[in-house]
Amino acid sequence: MKELVRPHRLAPGARVAVVATSGPVPEERLQAGLDMLRGWDLDPVAGPHVLDRHAEFGYLAGTDADRAADFQNAWCDPSVDAVLCARGGYGVQRMIDLLDWDALRTAGPKVFVGFSDLTVLHEAFATRLGLATLHGPMAAGIDFVKNTRAQEHLRATLFAPETVRTIASGGGALVPGRARGVTLGGCLCLLAAECGTRGARPSADGGLLCLEDVGEETYRLDRYLTQLLRSGWLDGVRGVLLGSWEGCSDYAELRPVLADRLGALGVPVAENVGFGHCAGALTIPFGVAAELDAETGTLTLDEPALR
Repeated sequence: MKELVRPHRLAPGARVAVVATSGPVPEERLQAGLDMLRGWDLDPVAGPHVLDRHAEFGYLAGTDADRAADFQNAWCDPSVDAVLCARGGYGVQRMIDLLDWDALRTAGPKVFVGFSDLTVLHEAFATRLGLATLHGPMAAGIDFVKNTRAQEHLRATLFAPETVRTIASGGGALVPGRARGVTLGGCLCLLAAECGTRGARPSADGGLLCLEDVGEETYRLDRYLTQLLRSGWLDGVRGVLLGSWEGCSDYAELRPVLADRLGALGVPVAENVGFGHCAGALTIPFGVAAELDAETGTLTLDEPALR
């Protein structure tokens, strides 16, 4: 797996677009997030449909076409340096094939930030654009507007990425060891759902795979992992980082399943790495070469996440 193109870091005054690609966005949290970005000396601009709600499907932030258009227009706007998603939920899979990937590629590399449902876009940017992205807090997310640790780690990654080349979570080893590879991953259920879809990554070969999820029962997580194993998608993976499992079964119940499904890979597996749907989630760059030390729960990037 090759390291991907890293976008340029942000500087004071940079324009950042905030768009809703998935679920409906609470207005008060959006305003709080925009205020936070202004406090970082950024110039945030919200997409025209960021507060929309689909007339029939209330779990979507407006129509697929409008969500896709907001993302497309933001990315292709030459004055925009970064695109931050407002929140996750569900909906990216419905709009991703409405995007003009040639136009996105022509617009050049920019910073992209999101997680959860945005796993689908992280994968698409990697496979279709060869672009590194940031798995981090979203602009209208509770973590972004209320948690200092999440705020500070994302801010450092955006403005001074050389200061966070070592990501130390305080976690430990489910399977001990060290491994080198290129970071990728996201929400487990969405990685499983992406298998076999248009433009999907064929495998995690050569990668350091970051996995987390939210609100899933243990047997469903078992099923997602088993699907990735049976499909060959996990063949050649170099190491695994396990983030949060917020709203899932008690970790004492889940841990043996993770050990059973991932232990046979014969690679280091770090747990409790502190990214995903947990409070104070760390920002993890995807598409960069790094070394994992599972016993210390440390990910060390070869180069800063952004140039």
